[in-house]
Amino acid sequence: MVKPTFFYAANESPYPTQSATATVEFLVVENLVKAFKRPDGGHSVVLDGIDLTIGPDEYISVIGHSGCGKSTLLKIIGGLEKATSGSVRLEGREIYKPGSERMMVFQQYALLPWLTVRENIRLAVDEVLNHASAAEKKQIVNEHIAMVNLTAAADKYPDELSGGMKQRVGIARALATRPKLLLMDEPFGALDALTRGKLQRQVLDIWESHRQAVMMITHDVDEALYMSDRIILMTNGPSATIGEILEVPFPHPRNIQELRELPEYYELRNHALNFLDRHFAQED
Repeated sequence: MVKPTFFYAANESPYPTQSATATVEFLVVENLVKAFKRPDGGHSVVLDGIDLTIGPDEYISVIGHSGCGKSTLLKIIGGLEKATSGSVRLEGREIYKPGSERMMVFQQYALLPWLTVRENIRLAVDEVLNHASAAEKKQIVNEHIAMVNLTAAADKYPDELSGGMKQRVGIARALATRPKLLLMDEPFGALDALTRGKLQRQVLDIWESHRQAVMMITHDVDEALYMSDRIILMTNGPSATIGEILEVPFPHPRNIQELRELPEYYELRNHALNFLDRHFAQED
C-alpha cells in the first residue's frame, strides 16, 4: 500500500522542494535534548533529539501521552526552560530566555485576580509595547477585547468570569502584544465540551484573519485535526522524540461538520489514534 502524502516520518521535510528560505527558517528546533538530574546523581532524559521546523504562519499541534515532554518542549521554545543540548532558533537567533516575540497561553488562565479584564490585558501591553502612546495602547487593548467578544465584560474581575471567558482574556492578552509565535499549553483542556468547541472556533477565526505561527499542546486528536496544519506525534517518555508528523490537508477556513464527512478526516484520525495506542501498549 502506498503511504498517503499527508503522513511522513519525523526526519522528512514538509518543504521538500524549498531551500533554506524564510519559511523554513522561522523556528528551527535542532537535535534538542532535555535531561533532569535525579537525586541519585544520574540524569533522566525527557526529550532526546527533537528536530522540528515551523513556518511563520503555521498552526502546529503536539500530541503524546503524559510524560512525553510536550509541555517541556513548549517551555524551552518559550524560554522558560533551558535545553541540555541542541538549539532552538527563531528567525536565526538562538532562544535562551523569554521574549515578547513568543507569548504563552496556559491551561489555568494565569490572570491577576485584582485586575479587570481590561487591566490584565493592558498590563501586558504596557510591558511589551512600551514605545506606543497611551492612546495607541488603549486602542490595542480595546481591539483585542472586542476580538474575543468580551467588550461587555471589559471591567469585570476574573472571579466574575466563566472559565471560557477567562481563557479568552488570556488569549487576548497574548495576542495584544503582537507576538510572532503563540505557544498554547492545552488551552481548552479545562473547559466543558460546548465552551471548548466555541472557543476553538473563535481562536481559528482570529488566526485565519491574523496569521502567525502557533504551537499548541493538546491531548485531543479531533481538536488537532480541526485546528492544525500539521500534527506532531510524540513517542513515550522517557527519552521521547518525534515519532511521526501528520500533514493536515484541509484548507482554511474550516467547518467541523463538513470535515467530519470527509473520509480523509477519519483516515488521519485513525492513523493518529493507532499511533498513540501502539505507544500506550508499549508502556511498562
